[in-house]
Amino acid sequence: MRILQLCSKPPYPPIDGGSKAMHNLTRGLLRAGHSVKVLCISTPKQPLVPADLPKDYVRDTRIEGIFVDTSINVVDAFTDLLTADNYNISRFFSPDMDIRLIRLLSEEAFDLVQVESLFMTPYIATIRRYTRAPIVLRSHNLEYMIQDRIAKGERNPIKRPYRRYLAKQLKEYELAVLDRVDGVAAISPADAEHYTAHGTRTPVTTIPFGVDPEEYPIDEMPSGRRKPVFFHLGSMDWLPNEEGIRWLLQNVWPKVLRKRPEARLHLAGNKMPKDLLEGDHPGTVIKGRVKSAVGYLRERQVMVVPLFSAGGMRVKIIEGMAMGKAVISTAIGAEGIAHTDGKDIVLAESATEFADAIIALHDDPQRAADIGKHARTLVERRYSDKPIVQQLTAFYKQLLKR
Repeated sequence: MRILQLCSKPPYPPIDGGSKAMHNLTRGLLRAGHSVKVLCISTPKQPLVPADLPKDYVRDTRIEGIFVDTSINVVDAFTDLLTADNYNISRFFSPDMDIRLIRLLSEEAFDLVQVESLFMTPYIATIRRYTRAPIVLRSHNLEYMIQDRIAKGERNPIKRPYRRYLAKQLKEYELAVLDRVDGVAAISPADAEHYTAHGTRTPVTTIPFGVDPEEYPIDEMPSGRRKPVFFHLGSMDWLPNEEGIRWLLQNVWPKVLRKRPEARLHLAGNKMPKDLLEGDHPGTVIKGRVKSAVGYLRERQVMVVPLFSAGGMRVKIIEGMAMGKAVISTAIGAEGIAHTDGKDIVLAESATEFADAIIALHDDPQRAADIGKHARTLVERRYSDKPIVQQLTAFYKQLLKR
């Protein structure tokens, strides 16, 4: 099968959840014997530098990047507000990208076009004009739901109406897109249910984030014999992460320290806010980007995921589980994962529940280790690359028969 993969940012190097979700599917499709051509947007935040990529990856994917300035521009955002366009989406459209797409589709024949995330859907009209290949939306998140949850938690009375408006715009756009594609590969069952609940006739399937378990080594030291270090690793320029971590530091961690002053919390991630890096936070170690996410995960024992406005599926949780780490998360953070509370993950909602969960695992390292072992088993059974890619290609073959 010849697949054109359109990406809203470079899938390689896989440095965040979105790029990892794209890269792992690319890798899985290539390993399964399919041809994948990657055309991506090169952004100011994540530029594509082909010289820095592995030669075999460049050869196998023939990756190309077209620079698009996706930086937020207040004037453009205000203009889109007046014209009822959705700025979250429109800033990813570029005439240069459109022209390259036209030339590519005019020169090459593809069996299927895989559109990665809602942000690449402005190019659907061009794809339709230049190929008869089915278009599949690879949905990473329900973007409108993220905006809606952020709006509900927004304390600024000026920003709150704007965020609600963005959420309404996104919902209308996202649901309209369903009728413009030939299939949807949602990253979680909850997302798939949201799509089908709106009565779309477009085929929808669930294709979760997958990993190669062999890339995630298990801690050889029996973690049940030592007090666990609690940690969070995630990009802090993503608002749900920042709001969750600030809530953790302000409302949860002080409760933990009052009862367990020896407890330790490590926080890391790209674009860590300056006030957090320079602030005085007892019992914490805070840093920015780490050289190796796997290395950072390996050296710590219990992952905390205090999310209240996310959607889709949290890549970092799957990676932590793959390494046998216990995870404490809100229900929203654990969405999309076939978890069992108390067995392969611990769920907590309020500040008191979160603090109690941390204290319980701090006092019982063996329980933390046992939860991590069950989490690893879950990943091996449900979130390994090979069966996920098989499911995706089976879905694609069904679409090609229509």
